[in-house]
Amino acid sequence: MRALIADDEPIARQVLREQLEDIGGIDIVAEAANGLEAAEGIDRSRPDVVFLDLQMPGLDGFAVARGLNADARPAVVFVTAYDQHALEAFNIGAVDYLLKPVRRERLEAALQKVRQLVPAKPRSTLKPGEPLKKVVGRLGADYHMIDPGDVVAFEADGEAVWIVATSGRYLAGHTLKALADRLPSTSFRRIHRKTIINTRHIRKISPLSSKRWLVRMSNGLELIVSKRMAGVIREETEW
Repeated sequence: MRALIADDEPIARQVLREQLEDIGGIDIVAEAANGLEAAEGIDRSRPDVVFLDLQMPGLDGFAVARGLNADARPAVVFVTAYDQHALEAFNIGAVDYLLKPVRRERLEAALQKVRQLVPAKPRSTLKPGEPLKKVVGRLGADYHMIDPGDVVAFEADGEAVWIVATSGRYLAGHTLKALADRLPSTSFRRIHRKTIINTRHIRKISPLSSKRWLVRMSNGLELIVSKRMAGVIREETEW
């Protein structure tokens, strides 16, 4: 489960991060020191759950929660030193309301509530064989059918695999290995253990050093590859 922590106190973020890491099963994908950073981090990293402090510079926790995209809204857990705002928190859809200092049993209870709301990741059922006709990506509660030719890259981030397509960024339901076994080998290349690219979307290859190259994709995505892999890509694309 992917989580974002937003609190203007670095020590508070560290304590909560350590508690979540100790519980396990949580991938902390971003942290924020104010409301604006929280809103931007949520939009960029698409966490499953957000732990929001109430009083932060700029936007407070309530403003951040109210501004969430309804189509891709993460679960919201408020973490605060003030108990008088609980009713308002639940009225705007919070999953839980935790008081600092957060007790482990209360944090575990909040996570259990979140797990009941977050859709389970579909198990990978792909088998090597005929190339994929469509790639299925999740955005919020919706599943999108994506033409493989519109996929720019696949990127692993912890347990999650992201589909970077011309139309946006989606969560995949399969591992990189399962995808690699079914993607057209003529256009998709694994350039890193965490990255597969569609060579048809390469727009520029630039040398960085004697051992590394920078690959720029059609959507502006930039990736660093080894000299060997850059050479393979250039041969396959006949540059």
